[in-house]
Amino acid sequence: MSERKLLLGNDAMAHGLVESGCSVVASYPGTPASEILSGVALWRERYGVPMHVEWAVNEKVAFEIAYAAAQSGLRAATAMKQVGLNVASDPFMSAAYLGVTGGFVVISADDPGPHSSQTEQDSRLTAMSAKVPVLDPDSPDQARELIAAGFELSEAFRVPVMLRPTTRVCHANQDILPGPVAPSGRTAAFVKDPARWAATPVFRHKLHLELEEKLAGIAAWEPTAPRLLNPGVSSRKALVASGVAAAHAREVLADLGLRDVLPLWQVVQPYPLHTAFVERLLADYDEILVLEETTGVMELQLADRHRVKGKRSGFVPEVGELSPELVERLVAAFASIPAAPPGAPPTGGGGRPTLCPGCPHRASFYAIKRAAPKGIYPSDIGCYTLGLNLGGVDTVLCMGAAVSQAAGFYHAYKLSGQVPDIVATIGDSTFFHAGIPPLIDAVVQDARFVLVILDNATTAMTGNQPTPALGWGAGGVPTATVDMEGLVKACGVRFCRSGEPGNLPAFTALMKEAVAFARTDGLAVVIARQPCVVDRTYTGERPPKRAVRVSDACNGCRFCTTQFECPALVYDEETKRVVVDTLVCSKCGVCVDVCPRLAIEEVGK
Repeated sequence: MSERKLLLGNDAMAHGLVESGCSVVASYPGTPASEILSGVALWRERYGVPMHVEWAVNEKVAFEIAYAAAQSGLRAATAMKQVGLNVASDPFMSAAYLGVTGGFVVISADDPGPHSSQTEQDSRLTAMSAKVPVLDPDSPDQARELIAAGFELSEAFRVPVMLRPTTRVCHANQDILPGPVAPSGRTAAFVKDPARWAATPVFRHKLHLELEEKLAGIAAWEPTAPRLLNPGVSSRKALVASGVAAAHAREVLADLGLRDVLPLWQVVQPYPLHTAFVERLLADYDEILVLEETTGVMELQLADRHRVKGKRSGFVPEVGELSPELVERLVAAFASIPAAPPGAPPTGGGGRPTLCPGCPHRASFYAIKRAAPKGIYPSDIGCYTLGLNLGGVDTVLCMGAAVSQAAGFYHAYKLSGQVPDIVATIGDSTFFHAGIPPLIDAVVQDARFVLVILDNATTAMTGNQPTPALGWGAGGVPTATVDMEGLVKACGVRFCRSGEPGNLPAFTALMKEAVAFARTDGLAVVIARQPCVVDRTYTGERPPKRAVRVSDACNGCRFCTTQFECPALVYDEETKRVVVDTLVCSKCGVCVDVCPRLAIEEVGK
């Protein structure tokens, strides 16, 4: 018998996948979705369920692996964050036409705000473009329940189905009663049908017509129809909400004493919006307040701008989260009653984010600036983006763009005849994800710059998931390894050297050598190899600890705190000198080689 569990939203969805008989799950880590796959691996082991669970090299690959399983009649899923869906958009669009035989759920976790993303884009818009139905949960438990509903919908209409949780669903905790878990009992049975699975453009037109028919059926499918949460209310006004906004609206109506005044409709399938529901709304209500994150997807389908108050009308903000406080003000304004005044904004914003004490990336950026002080520094997506605090990051666009942009800067400046030093930085996981194709292109086009692969032996920013070079996968399962140096050289790179950033003098010398090579001979790659200081999964050898102290030679120039920015080095306003915060210091000892006055000393030397 199942027991109630306090589960993170991502763990709840993971349990939903396992209890729904999902056989294959593939993902690439990205906040807020990262814990879904690790949760699946955990539940798989706990229940002894046969499943294939993997961290794929990127979201496109993850999608295609899971989709093939759904083509074979199994239930399958892939999980990613909203910008990861961009990477998987090519197969996502095509899979909608081709359809599935087993159930296929695509979890795309959105990040309104955004809290940890380049954009706060709405995955539901991508689903509308692909013509894929979307389910929008309001809580961890509903997200778990909608996993099962998603598989049933997918199999009923033979289409992929998107589940779109947001950060507040993924990272909330809820007391949940999970369902029973049992093996699916299905076996893979791919039925060859080239006219469908390998359809040429003329057949794709037919598949598109079939997809439109499926969408019409989905727009009438009773299990995902909108629900009136407070039946019996008579009003010519109504609230329509989806996702977390529906949960907020439910609480706000109770707080404002409006549960018996305003009807509240919760929409769990914002696309396609149920046809009968749209007809009922427009027949029964004169004014409709639509609450949804982040774009007006339901508004677009209501197509009556005179009656609808939402993002398109300007009544609801188009940017940012719909917080409980904001929803309360919107509902109060809609009901023409006074609302509580907005609270005062928090004071004291705290310190800006910075790399961890002892992070090897800090030493890498310091060496880069020493080797190419007037260079251009394209960078990428990862915790090393914080190198911008150190003056070592000039651009951040998207996964893998550091390499392409470095090449672009080279070609642009070459036209003027004066090419500056260009040093790009990319993480090890990001390099495997999206850095290899642009590296090949840069070699072929003879772009001359330095690429520093910041290899800290993990995917650090999203929770220390493994990379293809480590030899273990989801749940600690052993895997084959990929030789990064061999891969780089196979791309045609002639200068490929590795070094340890913690040995700052030697690493700086290596960086200067690479910069000199790039100026005259071609693209150079430096692999900055040193493990992440907070990765508890790392079992290899770490650099020796080197405790430090600040001597009387310190004159308070602040070079170490401004140019190296280690949180353990603190300027004391009273003494006008730098001191070491021993509670924060990781004892990496790199700062010994940073102080221009040699005032930072290794203890015992």
